[in-house]
Amino acid sequence: MASDPSDLDDKLPPQGRFSRFRKLAGLSAQISADVLKSGAKRLVGQEPELLSRAAAEKLVSTLGELKGAAMKLGQAVSMDTEFLSPEVRQVIARLQNEAPPMPYELVARVLREELGGAPEALFRELDRTPLAAASLGQVHRAVLHDGRPVAVKVQYPGIAETLSGDMDNLGLVVKTVSKASRLTDGTAYFQELREEMLLETDYLREASLCTAFVRGVARMPDLKVPEVISERTTRRVLTLELLQGRTLKDWVVSEPSAEERYRVARQLILAIYAPFFTAGEMHADPHPGNFMVLDDGRLGLLDFGSIKRFSPHFVDANRRMFLHAVRLESMDVLGLSREVGFTTELPDAEAAALIQEVLHIAGRPMRSTAYDYATCSITRDMKLHFARNAARFLKIRPPAEAVMFFRSTGGLAQNLRLIGAQGDFRRVFQEVASLL
Repeated sequence: MASDPSDLDDKLPPQGRFSRFRKLAGLSAQISADVLKSGAKRLVGQEPELLSRAAAEKLVSTLGELKGAAMKLGQAVSMDTEFLSPEVRQVIARLQNEAPPMPYELVARVLREELGGAPEALFRELDRTPLAAASLGQVHRAVLHDGRPVAVKVQYPGIAETLSGDMDNLGLVVKTVSKASRLTDGTAYFQELREEMLLETDYLREASLCTAFVRGVARMPDLKVPEVISERTTRRVLTLELLQGRTLKDWVVSEPSAEERYRVARQLILAIYAPFFTAGEMHADPHPGNFMVLDDGRLGLLDFGSIKRFSPHFVDANRRMFLHAVRLESMDVLGLSREVGFTTELPDAEAAALIQEVLHIAGRPMRSTAYDYATCSITRDMKLHFARNAARFLKIRPPAEAVMFFRSTGGLAQNLRLIGAQGDFRRVFQEVASLL
């Protein structure tokens, strides 16, 4: 018996801006109460959990139900779990690709609307249970009629409008905070993030970016970008070659050897930096669900909707800064930062010292032949540096496109900490430099 279309629509993520805002407000209230309890315990000398398991479960279930921008922000939170217990980290990690799936009947409806046929006509096989359910769509394993296994990403109906509404809600918050603080205007950075996120709903664009990204990894045979199946791809359906392996987050818990950890950490560094320096492109959504340790030892790259293409001057100045750092050469830190697009209202010497410390912290693995990412404190020390100099850093403004660069490199640092590899990472960064 066929399902009533209205019943299926009820199973979609909440659509209206107000209803979504109300759900987020309820979530915010519960988490705020949790944080207040944590603060009270700290005052009496106890070592509290920053977030309880109950609050973490609420966070995951609410953001997973909402999907869209809400879930994307949750995925960003899930990357930075330094102050959470292992139990709560495990709950938060579910945001990375385990949202509640949409019913198969909705998947079939989208396939019919986009590709003009029923699933059984389009594919020899199509699994009813998704491999992964993420913020904008879910992925199903399928087999083409010629026998090739593929991954079919199907976009949630109405998610483009939902994402736009989410970003409008967040834009109001950013405007309000910017006006109230009178310290810095974050609207340009938010607009950059908004535009990039909205572009992710166009799967034809993602297919084009995926195909083009092959150029950025062409000289690295141990990285794998899946092939696009163009005849089964539209604006809301993306079909790719199916990669065989485990996502980074699943691979890490399999207790890989020290040699395997070093190998995958090296591959991840190459996957982020080499395409940026050689082709001006960067994977800007680097959560652990977007990388796969393949059965043949290569590193597979997934989700190309968030590939960011940078301006030539941004890439060129960063490339020269990187080469100076790898070669342990002195550099004109402020001059290169201005070429990247930074502006500053501080005296030159003061601004240069602040930026130099940022580069010094970030560059630790480039200066050591025996670096341990398991005990890496780069992210923590960077946060402390910014916190101690907050008022002065507000007078140093990066260009808008740097938002996606920082999103990518910050995610890379978190993933390397997750892998926990030890070894000669100076040699890895020298390998990146040899490609330039």
